[in-house]
Amino acid sequence: MTATRLFERAVVCLNPQDPEEDVREFLQGLVTNDVTGGLPVYAALLSAQGKAMFDFFVCEGGDPGGTSIWLDCEASHADELAKRLSLYRLRRKIDISVCRDCAVHWQASVPDGRAADPRMPQLGTRWFDTAKDTDEPADAAYLAHRLALGVPETRAELGDILWLETNAVELSGVSFEKGCYIGQENTARMNWRNKVNRRLVVVPLDDSNEARRRAAYPELGLAVDHLRVSDLDPASLPDWQAAGITD
Repeated sequence: MTATRLFERAVVCLNPQDPEEDVREFLQGLVTNDVTGGLPVYAALLSAQGKAMFDFFVCEGGDPGGTSIWLDCEASHADELAKRLSLYRLRRKIDISVCRDCAVHWQASVPDGRAADPRMPQLGTRWFDTAKDTDEPADAAYLAHRLALGVPETRAELGDILWLETNAVELSGVSFEKGCYIGQENTARMNWRNKVNRRLVVVPLDDSNEARRRAAYPELGLAVDHLRVSDLDPASLPDWQAAGITD
């Protein structure tokens, strides 16, 4: 059996409890990306200062009417994400909870009929299935694959960093055309003034700056550092990241 389940990912479900309730509209005023069009999209929930709190994939839910939204998120912070979203729900009739019997799966290739990772096709494809005792973990393979592509994610790597410094533009994690959302003012200002002074970068562990290190992976010989753009050599970066810094 091919290992495909990401045990380090979980699913937060947002289900309308009233036919008039619009879950997409609710999320649209909170997250960094436009969720009113085609899904999945990569997005984040930010602090008022524009710093990353949670990153996730916004996906269509499993209900026949297409009114539910599922968030593919970090398992260790899924309950916290559900609680945070519930704070903004107020009196809206939306159930927000972690779906314990649903699992996130991944593979590096993208078969016909499956959607590619919205950040970049090279990251493979993700899908949901019922959690089973026979599921085999693919977390180590996924970690090695995304770091080899230079892509950061999760709170350990992104947390409390300004969203545009996480490469959100290059990874299609932000829309500058949608309306307001939490942290939008500072995020938009940074973009229009071209004030993205630091970037998250995957580097060899031996070259990592401990003072600027966000996460280390000794088994892979890699680390994620938060470095000044002026100190980066575009030739040493993945093409997608070098293009963004050069632009």
